[in-house]
This record gives sequence, structure tokens and C-alpha cells, in this order.
Amino acid sequence: MSNENLFHISSSPHIRDKRTISRIMLDVIIALLPALVVSTIIFGARALVITLVAVVAALITEHIISVLLMRKRTTIGDLSAIVTGILLAFNLPVAIDPILAALGSVFAIAVAKMAFGGLGFNFINPALAGRTFLMASYPAAMTGAIFAQKGYGGKLPENLSGMNLDAVLGANAIDGISQATPLVAIKKLQELQDFDLLDLQEAFAPLFLGNVGGTIGETSALALLVGGIYLIYKRVINPLVPFIYIFGVFLLYWIFGGDYSHFSGSAFTVPMFQILSGGIFLGAFFMITDMTTTPITLKGQAIFAAGCAIITFLIRKFGGYPEGCSYSILLMNLLTPLIDRYVKPKVYGTGGAK
Repeated sequence: MSNENLFHISSSPHIRDKRTISRIMLDVIIALLPALVVSTIIFGARALVITLVAVVAALITEHIISVLLMRKRTTIGDLSAIVTGILLAFNLPVAIDPILAALGSVFAIAVAKMAFGGLGFNFINPALAGRTFLMASYPAAMTGAIFAQKGYGGKLPENLSGMNLDAVLGANAIDGISQATPLVAIKKLQELQDFDLLDLQEAFAPLFLGNVGGTIGETSALALLVGGIYLIYKRVINPLVPFIYIFGVFLLYWIFGGDYSHFSGSAFTVPMFQILSGGIFLGAFFMITDMTTTPITLKGQAIFAAGCAIITFLIRKFGGYPEGCSYSILLMNLLTPLIDRYVKPKVYGTGGAK
């Protein structure tokens, strides 16, 4: 018997796992369903339409590039394009033109993923790349009216979404309740010095449940938390990574976020408002845990999450843009190779005599 029948030579790492890529992606899709259901309840059927358009565009783009341009079998069976489409849609306002949602998916798949060889070779998160492309190309559409269905009772306290912001943010006549997102509202109110911690505390319940303005998938911390717990239960993600990110943003706002005593009764109001607002929970459970664009080792992933927390805080606190989650992840994606280079386990059998 020849040696070639005894051994199969391949490059490291040599890790065996019964789970397939499609099984992992299916778990991610299942984990995203609670947030999709909540968004459909809050924003109406349009949220579901935008999500479907983004998913279909992602699947078609990946299939065409795989078969016609790369001359290989289609890769849509691994379900990663579906995940990309859903995550992109979750980062879009519900009022966006469906054509732009499709365009974002095309960019995410064609440029951020397939241009580098497909799944496993892309160095940045495709969904966030698609969102950034749309933000740079169509800023008005990406920052347009964000609304809940007419008659739906949930919204922020009046001081955070009421008439005193209309002159600053403008108002759009649409078939729904037009309101500022929580992060835009608090940033503008701080600039106007019309800021009351009690109003923030009243907003905790709406923010946790999801009945506030925002992009399609970011509003309900509860729905995203349920999905995250499912991924932890299925061992798709390590709970330490999202915890470091969420707690990191909370801690930075507790230390540097306000002009109040760190041990007063309201000391945790602003930090709590910040982690419940925007894309913190969405990024924590579904983006900084991406296996392709984040470090390989758990130590490296912890550094990645901490870096995302710091950048998110800096953008939100000192930048002109109220949200910082997406850009923090993309910036840290670029540092992933460097983190992997300097944070790696020792090779077995090395290290010298003890």
C-alpha cells in the first residue's frame, strides 16, 4: 500500500467538526428570526419586503458570479448569502427604496465577498460593507424617515421624540409615525441642552422591546438577545465576545459619558440607554462574532471586541455621527490579520526547556 493511501497532506489548522457551514448559517438565520418578526410587527410588511429583496439580490448575485464568472458550482447552498442579505436589511431604514436594498446586496456579495474568492476569503463583513456603500452613495435615503405603523402605540417619551426635535430634524409626511431614532434624539437634545435623565429612564422599556424608531433589525434588544442566546446554546458563538463588546460600551459611558457622579442613582442611566440604542446588540451577537472577518483565537476575539467597544464609544461621544457600531467593526476587520499575527498559541513542542 502506498503512502498516499495512508496519509492526506493538508495545511493547518487540523480541526474536525461535525457541523457544516450550511448548518451554522442555518442556526444564524434561525437566531435572526425573532428580530425579523418584531420588525414586521413594528414597521409593517415593508420591513419583510425589504429583507426579502436584499436576500434574493444576494443569492442571485452570488450564483451568477460563481457559475458564470468563477466557472464553478454555485455556492448559495452554504446559506451565507442569505445571512448577508438579512443582516444588510437589518441595517437599513424601512423607508428605503427596495432597489437600493438590492444594490447594497449586490455590492456586499460582488465586491466585499466574491471579489476576494468567496466565503472564508473576505476580510471585511459583507453586510456592513454594503451598508457603508449605501451610506456613502445615498446618504439621504439612508438617513430618511424612520417610522412605526400608524396606530402602533410604542415610541420614545415625548421629550426624546416630540415636537422640540421637529425643527432640528425635519418632518416627513408619511403613512406612519415619523420620529427620530433614539441616538439621533439624544445627540440633538444634548446639543440643545434639553436633556433629562428621567426621560432616558422612561425609554428603557420601549428600547428593550423594540417599539422605537431605528433601522429594521436594530430596534428590539430583547429579540436580538433571544437570538444571541440561541447561538450561544448551539455553540455557534462564544458568550465572552458579545459580553466584552456590550459591557465595554457600557463601562466607557459610565466612566466618561456624563457629568454626574459615578455612584449616584442616575449613574447608569446614560450607559444603559447607549447599549440599548442603535446596533449594539445586533453587532454584538451577529457581526463581531463573524468567523471569517474576526480573529481565530478567543484571546484575539476578545481584543477585537474591546477595540470595537472603544471605537463605538469614540464615534458616538465625539463624532458627528450618532451611531458607531458598523464603522467600529469594519475598522477592526482591517486589524484582524495583525491581531492574529501577534495573538496566537504556541506551536506544540516549542518554547524551550523548562
